[in-house]
Amino acid sequence: MDLAIEGNAALVTASSSGLGKASAKALAREGVDVAINGRDEERLADAKAEVEDVATGEVIALPGDLTDADDSERLVEETVDAFGGLDHLVTSAGGPPSGAFMDTDDEDWQEAYDLLVMSVVRLARAAKPHLEAGDGGTIVTITSRSVKEALDSLVLSNSVRMGVIGLEKTLSKEFAPEIRANAVLPGPHETARIENLVDAAVERGEYDSYEAGLNEWAGNPLERIGDPMELGDTVAFLSSPLSGFINGTAIPIDGGATGANL
Repeated sequence: MDLAIEGNAALVTASSSGLGKASAKALAREGVDVAINGRDEERLADAKAEVEDVATGEVIALPGDLTDADDSERLVEETVDAFGGLDHLVTSAGGPPSGAFMDTDDEDWQEAYDLLVMSVVRLARAAKPHLEAGDGGTIVTITSRSVKEALDSLVLSNSVRMGVIGLEKTLSKEFAPEIRANAVLPGPHETARIENLVDAAVERGEYDSYEAGLNEWAGNPLERIGDPMELGDTVAFLSSPLSGFINGTAIPIDGGATGANL
């Protein structure tokens, strides 16, 4: 399917690995010029090469820390300088630490807020004039299914990510009609983080094999874990005019695991 976004420009944050990288690959495969971002420059360089393998447009790598206000603004500026504009912003960030409520302190809460909420605030603010200058700008925020259904021992994710959804919904109204804003809510996907957790559990003797451990993560009606590119393809679709009447939505991508009706 031609998503009609060839020649567009996109910034995908936290895209040196995981779901951010999958989103960058999906956009690059559609002919979008893509700026990827991460804090680890070596891993970022590896990701750039991987994205370039499927790209038909240009790919640039921009190191930066999403909790740094100056870095967030710089990422947008350097993307625009490189590509001459910005059509799509995809925000992703590493998850906050797991833990129960009484095991978190004020610093944990502030760090989670800066990482998950303020990074999107700053990126959206800097990107807005560029997104609305083009022909159908989009913002897609990658959050978590925890905003639909609270998960055990993830109080920071359950709580703080709700602020991202409130922001996304507000932007979908305030930035329209020039810019659409949507969110995707992933469940477990076979990313490097999940692979490492499963491998460690196998080494501890909790599972007989990697496949057995991976199946334990599935926990959904489809009885399998997600492929990161399945989420990436959804992000690319939401960035395209083919989804032109989808705005202000939060779409679970979890194989049907979430129990919420809405």
